Amino acid sequence: MSHSKSLLFSTLVLFLFGTNSYSQPSIVTIWQAQDSVGLYDKFEIRLRLEAKFTNPFDPDDISLNATFTSPEGKSWNIPGFYSSSGWAGWMVRFSPSEVGAWKYKIAITDKTGQVESEINAFSVVPSSYHGPIKISSNKRYLEHADGTSFYGVGLWYNGIIQEEPLDELKELGVNFISNYMTPIESWASGLGRYDQLLCERIDNILSLLEERDMQLSLNIWFHSFLSETVWGGGNIRWYANPYALVTEPKDFFSNEEAWKYQEKLYRYMIARWGYSRSLAIWFIVDEVNGTDGWASGDSLGAANWAKKIHDYFKQNDPWQHLTTGTRSGGIKEWWQEGYEVLDMPGREIYEAQGFPIIYDGNIASSDTHPLTYSYRNYAGQVQKLWQGFNKPVIIPETGWDHTFYEMSMPGYQAQYHNALWVSLATGTAMSPFWWAYSRSLNDNVITNQLLSFRNFVDQIPFSKLTNIAPLEIKNSDGDAYAMGSDQLIFGWVVNAKTDLAGKTITLPGISQGKYELRLYHPWRGKFLNDSIQEIEISGETLSFDMPPLKIEGSHANYIGQDIAFILEPIDVSKKNKRSK
Repeated sequence: MSHSKSLLFSTLVLFLFGTNSYSQPSIVTIWQAQDSVGLYDKFEIRLRLEAKFTNPFDPDDISLNATFTSPEGKSWNIPGFYSSSGWAGWMVRFSPSEVGAWKYKIAITDKTGQVESEINAFSVVPSSYHGPIKISSNKRYLEHADGTSFYGVGLWYNGIIQEEPLDELKELGVNFISNYMTPIESWASGLGRYDQLLCERIDNILSLLEERDMQLSLNIWFHSFLSETVWGGGNIRWYANPYALVTEPKDFFSNEEAWKYQEKLYRYMIARWGYSRSLAIWFIVDEVNGTDGWASGDSLGAANWAKKIHDYFKQNDPWQHLTTGTRSGGIKEWWQEGYEVLDMPGREIYEAQGFPIIYDGNIASSDTHPLTYSYRNYAGQVQKLWQGFNKPVIIPETGWDHTFYEMSMPGYQAQYHNALWVSLATGTAMSPFWWAYSRSLNDNVITNQLLSFRNFVDQIPFSKLTNIAPLEIKNSDGDAYAMGSDQLIFGWVVNAKTDLAGKTITLPGISQGKYELRLYHPWRGKFLNDSIQEIEISGETLSFDMPPLKIEGSHANYIGQDIAFILEPIDVSKKNKRSK
């Protein structure tokens, strides 16, 4: 923003909301959108103030804070924010976590002093909402604030997010999207001021997702906006970043003045969007090694910077939204320091960047099928994360065209399918974040197989599982993966070269007793009713066979190349209840 434009903006703000004549700030009006709001829903307050300030986005210039008191006496300190998009003025957004009578008061601080409002009240009534996402007590999976288990099924969706595609995704079982934001500090707004059109865009995304009970992983720093030299082309967008006024890109991670601006930026983000039950993840940085700071040799500085942001959110985000971040998707791109710091270690996988695949393209002469290579790549990386960190494991970016098969080929769809199922069966807390919603891959990715996957994961109470861990499992001809817990076992069995008919699956070390086995056809999206069986273990090995193709009413039901399954110990009382 030029000096003349900045002066004009400041003059307008002072004319509308404050002048130099005030001896101290005052609250002219407080307007709350509702006197009653649903549990975990948005409660919004709008205010008109008289105060002395120049930059309404700078809390050192003017600060708006609200203190909410719950029916049980818990205090919530919530920052307010200024908006000039939609309704122009000061706002507070809050999402209550208890039913009953709530109270709040507002404090305004500028350079002349502080003023507090009288105590105001509103009520919270029961709702169908489950609240924001958090890490469950087993430390490996996710749940909502009310304890409802959450397993993420979704993908990257960038660009203009519209209602019709979201409705399509919702119908296909998708419950989250990942999206990167253009920095809201732009050359148009100026450093330390926030582009209100961009902010309104994120407002609208969250509103659309709230209406559909879907979640957002919001990527704050896309690597290209911190790159002046790395990777070239569209990966270089430092020119669009006004932090160039205070630092070189190679010093961004360590520059103290840049950090002071960032603290205020994150405060604003918490104030404006932290309330949302559809905000799941603060995705701090995507591909940190694609930045000049990293490329200049400051990888430790990058990790320290990511920790500072993580710590800031943990100290200042009242809803404690989760954090993640990534290094890029090559085989050697392991980010130990980042995985140790962030809430969820997020490993990118781009198989053509060094992972085992058939590089000569000759499938016939290879001992290993390209689809086998593919699902083993995912299994190996997920297992490495599982063993290395006692945290929920995710794959926050993968796929696109960095694969053996090209988009639109049948093999691409099979490769995506396998990535979903092997990641689940090796311990991820969300499906792989496939890059990215677009016409070029939607015929392969945006299909009923997403709904088939969602229908299966909805059968598993992930957040309630105790002593959850990978299990040893064997396939007599192919591969198999399984996760075991005190409550149940679930897994996935596969042979990319042939079908599974007649193959024997064994799980050694399983406790004696009776189990109910349910086989699930991942492509058909249904449990095989005729394959539900009771298995009794007298030794320490559980085994079962895959059924053959079966003709029913002239329809051939092909068993296929992969099967998912759930094994549950049989509780006699539950069995009797089901039989009734």
